Amino acid sequence: MVAVSRLSKPTILKGIRELKSKQALGWGEDRIRRRGGGRKPLEEQDPEITGLLEQVMDESTAGDPMSPLKWSSKSTYQIQQYLVSLGHSISEDTVQRRLRKLDYSLQGNIKDKEGASHADRDRQFRYLNETAKRFLREGAPVISVDTKKKERVGNFKNPGRKWRKKGHARRVNLHDFPSLGEGTAIPYGAYDPYRNQGMVNVGMTHDTAEFAVESIRCWWRQLGNRHYRGARRLFICADSGGSNGNRNRAWKYYLQRFSDETGLEIVVGHYPPGTSKWNKIEHRMFSFISMNWKGEPLVSFETVVNMISATKTKRGLRVKAVLDKRKYETGVKISDQQMKELNLQPHQQNPEWNYSILPRSNEQGSSK
Repeated sequence: MVAVSRLSKPTILKGIRELKSKQALGWGEDRIRRRGGGRKPLEEQDPEITGLLEQVMDESTAGDPMSPLKWSSKSTYQIQQYLVSLGHSISEDTVQRRLRKLDYSLQGNIKDKEGASHADRDRQFRYLNETAKRFLREGAPVISVDTKKKERVGNFKNPGRKWRKKGHARRVNLHDFPSLGEGTAIPYGAYDPYRNQGMVNVGMTHDTAEFAVESIRCWWRQLGNRHYRGARRLFICADSGGSNGNRNRAWKYYLQRFSDETGLEIVVGHYPPGTSKWNKIEHRMFSFISMNWKGEPLVSFETVVNMISATKTKRGLRVKAVLDKRKYETGVKISDQQMKELNLQPHQQNPEWNYSILPRSNEQGSSK
């Protein structure tokens, strides 16, 4: 037996004695330990621990001002330390197991609350949709515009991961101090949903109304005028805030100048406040740009432009990007007299969000 099992004789004899003892006690063939053996469950050792744990979680979850964990992140370590301070012996791992049994789990935030909706929100969406369809039937261009999130240019960490050889991760600056970079890139885009094509003007100074209109002008010169020859109208869908906000005087002023230069009737429709995520440029163009450069440090403005221009999708999205080196000043004031000179016609449907800007005559245009 020793030769077959390769165990020592004392070990074999000890095993035989244990088997005989097991059979004599009636444990059964499927057990290796007598009933009731082993470490006692936590509830038997400390009957108060489960109730106390639930109390701690309820207090901190409900925001009880007297709870010692109200302002903590409620990590298992902090909970364990608090319970130990009350005289209960429990490990951090046991806290995790007990929380799972109590139906707790690690959860993040979910963006779900939009706040109160504007009373005319749905009607405005229908109006934008109907206006866009009418323009497309006429062969007139429709564009969605907005400013993408500003990006610091330099050897900084860019969220996301890219496939690289093991051990060849890009090394970036430990700190994100602006002084270590080249500046800030401000991508303003104009997206044509009908052609699934976009233009991004990358600014270097400030996101102003003048910059926004210059970006639209750039789209018209390089893409719009080529694809929509003979068009006399342009429909622009924009958010209600920022450089292209519906209350921004400078936005309307510079659109008037653009209309005078091109002879285009500019029709503008704004999305209701709090609904920017419905703007087509956000989920049809900007999202793919972010996916394309994830994990890639934007070390220079040239890198930003090239990464945007390289953005493509299986559904045919194409994006053109240019660098705008002009300096745009902030704080430009448009006087009441300048506003009166605009050839602006509010629409009957939500006039604060929908309006047309028509070209002025030469006499009017020269007075701007």
